[in-house]
Amino acid sequence: MSARSWTDRGTELFLGAVDRLTDDDLTAPTALDGWTRRHVIAHAHGNAEALRRLLSWAATGVENRMYSGPRQRAEEIEAAALLPAAELRALVHGSARSLTEDMDALPDDAWRNLVVTAQGRTVSAAEIPWMRAREVCVHAVDLDHGVGFADLPEDFNAALVADATAKHAAKANAAGLAAWLTGRTAQAPDLGPWL
Repeated sequence: MSARSWTDRGTELFLGAVDRLTDDDLTAPTALDGWTRRHVIAHAHGNAEALRRLLSWAATGVENRMYSGPRQRAEEIEAAALLPAAELRALVHGSARSLTEDMDALPDDAWRNLVVTAQGRTVSAAEIPWMRAREVCVHAVDLDHGVGFADLPEDFNAALVADATAKHAAKANAAGLAAWLTGRTAQAPDLGPWL
């Protein structure tokens, strides 16, 4: 499968999980420190909007960062997490649909144009579907409502493992990861955040 296919499948899984949650279910905590399911949904919405800004940058050549900074991202998540349940659901569905439309409309040659991620990495726009696939697939699992990693495409999981391993290894965790992944220790290293 392609990153775009993973994005489409992950979006379907994520939105399906959101739609199965009752209004009361939205307030349940997640494994993400300090975040309820509302926060995860608000973040998925904000991520779609941020990636739409990158697509606009790729299409027009006019710089359009994902966020003005970490504060904007955090404030947007907190504000959206407080919305009424129906409004929050409509928001995440609408931004996912708009992101799909923007990806469909981006001219073939624009996918080579460079943009800057929220982490400050300069990448081609072609990385945007992978960035979105990671968000919707992993956060579908984070909602803890009927989607697990075994429900994600196997080739996506393999790509995710490779991506996360490379990021953690670059943070001086290579030795601990090597020992754990090769079965030389049963104890996984303390990795901290994955992005």
